[in-house]
Amino acid sequence: MRNLLITISYKGTAYHGFQVQKNAVTVCEVFQNAVEKVLKKREDVKGCSRTDSGVHAGQFCVGLSTEASIPCENLVRALNVNLPDDVAVLDCIEVPQEFHARYSSTGKRYVYRVWNSAVKNPFLGEYSWHYPYKLDVEKMNRAAADFIGTHDFSAFCSAGTSVEDKVRTIHFVGVEKNGDLVQITVEGDGFLYNMVRIMAGTLIEIGGGFREETQIPAVLASLDRAKAGKTAPAHGLHLDKVFYDEIEGFKRK
Repeated sequence: MRNLLITISYKGTAYHGFQVQKNAVTVCEVFQNAVEKVLKKREDVKGCSRTDSGVHAGQFCVGLSTEASIPCENLVRALNVNLPDDVAVLDCIEVPQEFHARYSSTGKRYVYRVWNSAVKNPFLGEYSWHYPYKLDVEKMNRAAADFIGTHDFSAFCSAGTSVEDKVRTIHFVGVEKNGDLVQITVEGDGFLYNMVRIMAGTLIEIGGGFREETQIPAVLASLDRAKAGKTAPAHGLHLDKVFYDEIEGFKRK
């Protein structure tokens, strides 16, 4: 039995996240469809994460155990032939049997994109949140620094999650502006349901002057979701990188 780590990229607009659902089309479903066409068997796959409906992924990792002998490079080509245009396989490597796409991950990097202009951009509408009011990026960066470290992120988690331990470690948060495109980058060891989108929504409220930049520590300490900002729309969020310390090319620098 071979254990394969397959890296994919996808535009999430047409999908209800990655995880298979009974009454909705997901990325996992179309990926498994392609695997079945190529290997003539519907193999079980393990995703590195569960992304929300409409969220995109520049790099998403999938674990596949198979007895098929097809070389990795041939599998990449064959899967891409059978995948829709909004999903692509980037790479495939063999990994140790004990490796797991989700549980072996040591962290992830997300990027939230905001089109910060009075005029909407028809070419970026599906990939960024159009926010027409001026944002103070320097103020957002100063506030973002308060997220770094190990905290209980209960205030930045949507209700309904079954996760009891809401302590997470954030290694980096940065905000940069390139023309009218503002990007919020977040790296951490793990994330709660809607955590990055709530962090982004809170920073955008700070940048827009609707909340003070010094509020983040108090919001974290409150453990109260109502104290944080709004949840930013899903279509601005991109899973940018998955980290695995034991796999070359996936290590966090």
